[in-house]
Amino acid sequence: MSISSDFPCAGARSVDVSSFKLPSSSKLDSISYFGAGPAPLPTPVLEEASKVLLNYNDSGIGITEISHRSPEANAILAHTQTSLRQLLDIPESDGPEGYQILFLQGGGSGEFSAVVYHMVSVWLGALAAKKEQQEGLEKEIERLRLDYLVTGSWSLKASQEAARLVGASHINVVTDARKHRDGKFGLVPPQDTWTRTKREEDVALTYYCDNETVDGVEFPSPPSGPNLIADMSSNFLSRAVDIRRHAAIFGGAQKNVGTTGITIAIVSNRILPPYATMADPALLRKFGLSVGPIVLDWPTIAKNNSLYNTLPIFDVWIAGQVMQRLLDQSPAGKSPRIAEQAAESDRKAGMLYSVLDGHAGVYGVVPDKSARSRMNICFRVKGGDAEVEKAFLKGAEGEGLMGLKGHRSVGGIRISNYNAVKVSAVEKLAKYMVGFAEERKA
Repeated sequence: MSISSDFPCAGARSVDVSSFKLPSSSKLDSISYFGAGPAPLPTPVLEEASKVLLNYNDSGIGITEISHRSPEANAILAHTQTSLRQLLDIPESDGPEGYQILFLQGGGSGEFSAVVYHMVSVWLGALAAKKEQQEGLEKEIERLRLDYLVTGSWSLKASQEAARLVGASHINVVTDARKHRDGKFGLVPPQDTWTRTKREEDVALTYYCDNETVDGVEFPSPPSGPNLIADMSSNFLSRAVDIRRHAAIFGGAQKNVGTTGITIAIVSNRILPPYATMADPALLRKFGLSVGPIVLDWPTIAKNNSLYNTLPIFDVWIAGQVMQRLLDQSPAGKSPRIAEQAAESDRKAGMLYSVLDGHAGVYGVVPDKSARSRMNICFRVKGGDAEVEKAFLKGAEGEGLMGLKGHRSVGGIRISNYNAVKVSAVEKLAKYMVGFAEERKA
């Protein structure tokens, strides 16, 4: 069997699919995947993706083959940007109150660097603009601080990258959750224990990771601080966000939004030209501060509508389809439009934590109750007994419940409750957990 389609100026495409083996619907229905990322995607989106990979909009050209500067690609980009604005109520304006939606590459880790490059340049640009001459700037730069809230493995990595780029003397760790929990992550420390930089004008950014996938910690509400930056890679589009409170928000797409390959940044116009003055690269180099690569430069990406370099349009299309499904399940008059998904996320997480708390003799939730993640439910079985945890995982796999092993750095069990995980899958997992616990009661 073959499939052929006519390509303009390319002859005919012939694809031999005689050896293709598609899983049966019963096989697909029997597997529930709870991996931490890349995460599951809605089945209808994957089914449509399988079609457009071969032939997009009946053009005879697959979506991965169209030019990123074509009208079709621009339409995909515009649809995805508009959908995201509607879901999170992102202000659209050319004025300082507006926000740009950028699509980049490099993942969340790339943005660890990008936020430092950008915010330090904005801070130094503002400082230099106040002085007619550069004399005295070196002394002033000693005041530069980047405030980091370290509540898990990813915010720790981000703070370490910032120290690598600008020097540890410029990094202020506002809080390190390990110091409040016997050297381990698992809570957001009380704000009255935080040590913020005293002078707000010295702070280039205040950084936090909204949800820590490794440690199962999620901020109940956003913190405050000058030039607030959030990594929302793992809980993006799972609840409403106070966009206006932030200077920038970023997230990798591979959890709740789409496929690995794009990173989304929501950036306030007030930290972009013409409302912000960027420091000249020569000035940054003069004072030993890093100059970032152009592909991570937010002003460049914004000016080129995310098309400075070749954008993986297929990944943007996937994200747009996922966002459209979220919009379709929420009434147009409801604000924010993400509310329906937020309610479902809460419901699924509540179901799982109820089982864990109801069988405390067998299961032990890792993080403090005040900061339990809705997205990544981390727990130990029988106090971390290795053999019992292996039995839990083996039994789960036998039931088609996959991807439950904890992060390699901490072990244990981790249930990733991302948007595409169905309620029925969570119900099946909860039933298994109850049965496993009943068999092992003390």
